[in-house]
Amino acid sequence: MKTIILIPSRMASTRLPGKPLAIIGGKTMIQRVWEQAVDSNIGDVVVACSEPKIYDLIINLGGKAVITDPNLPSGTDRIYSALRVIEQSIDFDYIINLQGDMPFIKPNQIKRVLEPLKNKYSIGTIATTLKKNEFLNPNVTKVMIEWEKNSIGKVKEFYRIKKNLEENTYHHVGIYSFTKNALMNFVKLPKSKNEILLNLEQYRVLDAGISIGVIFEKNIPASIDTKDDLINAQNIIRSNNEKN
Repeated sequence: MKTIILIPSRMASTRLPGKPLAIIGGKTMIQRVWEQAVDSNIGDVVVACSEPKIYDLIINLGGKAVITDPNLPSGTDRIYSALRVIEQSIDFDYIINLQGDMPFIKPNQIKRVLEPLKNKYSIGTIATTLKKNEFLNPNVTKVMIEWEKNSIGKVKEFYRIKKNLEENTYHHVGIYSFTKNALMNFVKLPKSKNEILLNLEQYRVLDAGISIGVIFEKNIPASIDTKDDLINAQNIIRSNNEKN
């Protein structure tokens, strides 16, 4: 099975503008994500970016990048747009959508997102430990899971904030795997009511009656969504350098 990792990246983040080029320990955020993806040895790695600055950075590092329309509505639309260009010469069975704001994700954790695809699902994602200080944080997306016998679960619900913490609720990690047909079907679907209301793109498929498989991986480092997150990430690198 041929697999490709696509990393959507754009400078116009609402909560942290310009974050792909934010420096963390002497490297840009997007470079750190790209390096982890390459080290996973799953397959080709391509950054789907909407600005020449990011494109030039990845190309100068010896990587692959594709320029996409900055007006595309979501990261999933961005990776599909990139895949259409790439697939003129190569056909892929599995596509991984790795967010460009996860500089500390480990290569083996990236590989794990393929497990749902190997167990009947056409779309997969990852859940991790939900810390106490994250439950009321609207920047942390939560996922409720219905577990199955083979350690693969089915997503029951995504949300940002609820009054009470329900059983089998975890921190959702923003990485997805798709079969080729599932990705094609995803981008053809109209935005759903819950997607718009909750600002959670995942509901586009859930509201269409399509199941998302999920696996659990303990203590995956958080994504960088805000200025405070960025400062914390910089402090982590600084602390690790001082220890070494």
